[in-house]
Amino acid sequence: MDSFLTLETPSPSPTPSHPINVPNFAFSHQIPNILPPNSSTTFISPPTTAISAGQPLQTLLVPKPEPFDDFFATQDTQQQPFYSPGSGQNEQSDLYNEFYRVSQLFNSTFGKSFYPFLGIDDSNNVVSVENMVNVCNPDLNLNPNHVVDSVDSQSYEIENNNDRSLVVVPERQESSSQVAVAVVKKRANQVMELVRVSDLSVKDQINLRELMRKTRMVYDSLRVLASIEEEKRMAEERRNAAEVAVVEEERRLIEERRLAEERRLVAEVALMEAEMGGGEERNVGVAAAGVEVETPRRRGRVRNRIRGDMRAAALMRKRELWLYRDKRIVGPIPGVYVGDVFLFRMELCVVGLHMQIQAGIDYLPKSRCSNGEPIATSVIVSGGYEDDMELNDGDVIIYTGHGGQEKNSSRQICDQKLVGGNLALERSMHYGIEVRVIRGMKYEGSASGSGKVYVYDGLYRIVDCWFDVGKSGFGVYKYKLMRIEGQAKLGSAVLKEARDIKKSGLDFKPMYCLSVDISNNRESVPVRLFNDIDDNQEPLFYEYLRNTTFPQFVFHQSGKATGCQCVEACTDGCFCSMKNGGEFPYNLQGLLVRGKPLIFECGPFCSCPPNCRNRVAQKGLKFRLEVFRSTQTGWGVRSLDLIQA
Repeated sequence: MDSFLTLETPSPSPTPSHPINVPNFAFSHQIPNILPPNSSTTFISPPTTAISAGQPLQTLLVPKPEPFDDFFATQDTQQQPFYSPGSGQNEQSDLYNEFYRVSQLFNSTFGKSFYPFLGIDDSNNVVSVENMVNVCNPDLNLNPNHVVDSVDSQSYEIENNNDRSLVVVPERQESSSQVAVAVVKKRANQVMELVRVSDLSVKDQINLRELMRKTRMVYDSLRVLASIEEEKRMAEERRNAAEVAVVEEERRLIEERRLAEERRLVAEVALMEAEMGGGEERNVGVAAAGVEVETPRRRGRVRNRIRGDMRAAALMRKRELWLYRDKRIVGPIPGVYVGDVFLFRMELCVVGLHMQIQAGIDYLPKSRCSNGEPIATSVIVSGGYEDDMELNDGDVIIYTGHGGQEKNSSRQICDQKLVGGNLALERSMHYGIEVRVIRGMKYEGSASGSGKVYVYDGLYRIVDCWFDVGKSGFGVYKYKLMRIEGQAKLGSAVLKEARDIKKSGLDFKPMYCLSVDISNNRESVPVRLFNDIDDNQEPLFYEYLRNTTFPQFVFHQSGKATGCQCVEACTDGCFCSMKNGGEFPYNLQGLLVRGKPLIFECGPFCSCPPNCRNRVAQKGLKFRLEVFRSTQTGWGVRSLDLIQA
């Protein structure tokens, strides 16, 4: 029985296929060159040619070499050989001629179908395809995972619903008309999915906590480095602007002197003409007034400061260092504990706690949810809406939806709508999905321009939702959030207690405070002793030493030593700077730029003053510390202030 081959014409409307009896051998088809030389274009892929084979003929077939594209030869070593019918068999020759005619018709139709996409009106632009016609091997043609770089770097792209496209790549030699077929690999869009992390082992929790710590350290390091680079850039721009201002001032003075000389000469000429009767004396003032001084425009300009937190986050995102970027986690984030404090809002995005840069409601949109409904994952409570309320010491929150606010204000100017994040909160309440709550609060020592810090307060469940008239007279959506029991103490409550202790000073002594200052005023700030675990009071029996004491054979200040000779402050390239590798270990705010095994500070043999930027650790405490009792570490030390490092 003869084999059957079905050819499908790649036209917009489906056309019936006509089976043609051909021998059972494989063919290869090259795309005709319908473009001028030295051009590259990307277009939509046609449907794959379907081939159904029956029983092969009992005929001896002699292989015949055919022109074959190098691309296919190198990419598929399993390509079947080509055959041609025997010369002595008239019936097979007629069948082959009929197949050849249909193949030409197929290629002609294939080329014309792409004229609207390529802007070709003249059919003469189609290169003759005689002696070039073969049928693609369906196993080789249009493999979506088969990617080959185009020879020509300038190619144009037409969107394809199947994310598969053919690229016509001409040879660089003008004499060649071969065409290569490749699949362009597009950058995959960010795929988000809703997941929940649970049942982590202790080892996994420790590893994820360490990963979170390292990520935050990288972010802080990049932020400080970006801030230092920004300081250097702005200092350089200010210096350049000052130099430009000096040069322009000199030019202005020279121009004024030149114009003054011109006025004097004009006045003398006018006076001479007046004496000779060629003019009037009143023209002198007019002539002198006609010379004006043109003040040159200043070209020196200092650009606005680029925030280090934004720059660090952008760099980490480019390097794919953001955590959990490809998914939205419902519930707790692995590695983040209740009470963790974040100095910048961008840091919340980096660690995956809240992925919205400005919006207070983070949610997965309906287009990315399997059920077509948005789901909220986290909210930020920072007092941005006038109708927000907190009850029961923060365990209950009346949260206001977003939208309808005046720009740069918390006042409502129109009604809110149940869309976006508002709808996501309502759907989360409907399905009983908890949300993470991050509080933004003003705190002393904040590094952000807003003066706020962000503390993770744990998981809350949405128990109610209603539409109400707000304080400004416009409709707002309100949500009642209740904190899930069994979690650690509110992080915001801990910060508030620390703030109260700082304000009250030595007068504030809670029940478990054993001493308000174990340093006995040796430090510039008091050091508390706190124990709410047991009755251990051992630190009270030790002598507090403000400075470290070294043996004489280890350290001494006698004899001749070297130091920098800076007068006002240490500068780049001084002796102490070279001791630290050519750069200072601290920035202008006294923050450590990067971790080092050894830091060389200015000492007693240096000429710089005490306020030198390279004198930090020797100045003593500037943050309030507390010695506390812990079930995990015994006695430990913690800070009541936010330490930026």
